[in-house]
Amino acid sequence: MTSELLGRHKAVMPDWLALYYADPVEITHGEGRHVWDAEGNKYLDFFGGILTTMTAHALPEVTKAVSDQAGRIIHSSTLYLNRPMVELAERIAKLSGIPDARVFFTTSGTEANDTALLLATTYRRSNQILAMRNSYHGRSFSAVGITGNKGWSPTSLSPLQTLYVHGGVRTRGPFADLSDAEFIAACVEDLRDLLGHTRAPAALIAEPIQGVGGFTAPPDGLYAAFREVLQTQGILWIADEVQTGWGRTGDNFWGWQAHGQNGPPDILTFAKGIGNGTSIGGVVARAEIMNCLDSNSISTFGGTQITMAAGLANLTYLLEHDLQGNARRVGGLLIERLRAIAAQVPAVREVRGRGLMIGIELNRPGTDEADPDAAAAVLEAARAGGLLIGKGGGHNTSVLRIAPPLSLTVAEAEEGAEILESALSTLL
Repeated sequence: MTSELLGRHKAVMPDWLALYYADPVEITHGEGRHVWDAEGNKYLDFFGGILTTMTAHALPEVTKAVSDQAGRIIHSSTLYLNRPMVELAERIAKLSGIPDARVFFTTSGTEANDTALLLATTYRRSNQILAMRNSYHGRSFSAVGITGNKGWSPTSLSPLQTLYVHGGVRTRGPFADLSDAEFIAACVEDLRDLLGHTRAPAALIAEPIQGVGGFTAPPDGLYAAFREVLQTQGILWIADEVQTGWGRTGDNFWGWQAHGQNGPPDILTFAKGIGNGTSIGGVVARAEIMNCLDSNSISTFGGTQITMAAGLANLTYLLEHDLQGNARRVGGLLIERLRAIAAQVPAVREVRGRGLMIGIELNRPGTDEADPDAAAAVLEAARAGGLLIGKGGGHNTSVLRIAPPLSLTVAEAEEGAEILESALSTLL
């Protein structure tokens, strides 16, 4: 059955549409933190459709909200008043921390970042963008143009001039051996030097924790220090919260809050988890920035009623059940457990992360050379043991990405850790 579907997939889908596993999986249904494939195999899901199933699979509250809304009206576009869209926008504006916030809904993180770039370049009358090395911001033409990870940037052509800044990766690069304070100081000095050689850019866009890049992050406070420099020239700060938002990092509701000493970002983008699998993305910005466009615009599917109903139900569940706190508690236990396991595996270079956003970077033992083959082997072994995880990293996809639904229990975290221990032992 699966092999037949794979053949059909290859016949009609583009070659660059990647599939996990030598024998790809067709996921047919899920419940809680588990999913099942077409062959009846059950898996503990530690990747959530790329950090998108944020609360749980088939969460009853979301399922009911979608069903109820579908029975009334599914879609009308932004040309008509839309109560669920306004209600969700009100809640997100308040949660964002941005004063006098306006919210625009899209259908994906890519589209959200694309919109943020449009706003920033229009507001600042500049097509220059500062981005982080090893970054990823989406699949559109403009988002690819500012992505600092060559594995996910298939063209150098772009409507934007992009300048890449040090700092997104703490343990590699020219500043890796410095202390955290020295690292921040060196990155800030590099930024100052860069700005001295260019016209004032429109904005810096940065993921507080780089997702596709392998869950890498700078020391807390780096982007606050950057912002102090940027504000002297009026350069905007765009926080790409597509993967870090909604409490996933445990310590904070938004990733930017680890760098919020100089206030919230000028623009915040979000997506993935808020819809729990339905297609929601969006942008939050101060009114003067959001309203800087001088032509009409609409969104056909952004903010459509059925996805807004899902988002409202999902956000309500997240807050009422303190899933951010659960991510902090269970994620902290899982990270320490994985670090204890990794200490026995020479191929593990580092276990890093925050909350339920954890990366395990693999190297060839005795070297600092990334080992994508080892990552692929562990991915396969974990699946054979009943666990789904992801891959990423700026160094040849050598990082295992672990990002379960935020309702993960302690028992499930331990179960997943045991499967990962067995999978990693295949490298010994």
